[in-house]
Amino acid sequence: MTAQTIATPRILTSQTVCDSLAPLEAGDHLSQKEFHARYELMPEKVKAELVEGIVYMQSPLKRTHGRYHSLLVRWLGIYEDATPGVEAYDNATTIMGDESEPQPDACLLIVPEKGGQARFTDEDYLEGAPEFIGEIASSSESFDLHSKKRDYERAGVKEYLVYASRQKKIHWFILGASGFEELALSADGYFHSRVFPGLWLDPQAFTVLDGNRLMGCLTLGLSTTEHGEFVLQLNRLPSK
Repeated sequence: MTAQTIATPRILTSQTVCDSLAPLEAGDHLSQKEFHARYELMPEKVKAELVEGIVYMQSPLKRTHGRYHSLLVRWLGIYEDATPGVEAYDNATTIMGDESEPQPDACLLIVPEKGGQARFTDEDYLEGAPEFIGEIASSSESFDLHSKKRDYERAGVKEYLVYASRQKKIHWFILGASGFEELALSADGYFHSRVFPGLWLDPQAFTVLDGNRLMGCLTLGLSTTEHGEFVLQLNRLPSK
């Protein structure tokens, strides 16, 4: 995501919000409920997030961001097609806590009836932490790699991928006992997800937008015994 740079935050109290549901502005300090109520009144074209209790508004997205975003979503979508019991989402608002309502570029989750940790509200929003989140960062690198990373870590996201386009580098974090840790490349030069067996990523192919090579790497992961066992495990779990 490309986050708008903000100046000194403008603090709003609950009383202020109750008096008037004013339009969201970058830097507002709000609870998740206050943010959500005001966000629903904004025009559909507006994209906003609440991270660590602060409102961030999206600045215009450049072509390069769109290209990487498209490739990320396609990669996760192919994994979903091959793995019954998981679902991929693109830009879905996700309620994660009292001061957290981000809108990740993409996420992948195990559906609730198969034991996933996220769930769906009566209003059809995601609630809780998806197992995997991916973000494309350009001018928002410091945001995605710091405040948003802390927010996702606190919520219990198990894996977090950030493509830092200016660095031309993929950061893949896994949630350990002491918080997020960087996932190392495997001996074959690929990233192997620890939560979603078979979700393999060729970092060089992603960086140069080589979709065929990227999907070839994913196909190798999907052909592994580990992925087959994961699919069987998901299908053995009774639906709730």
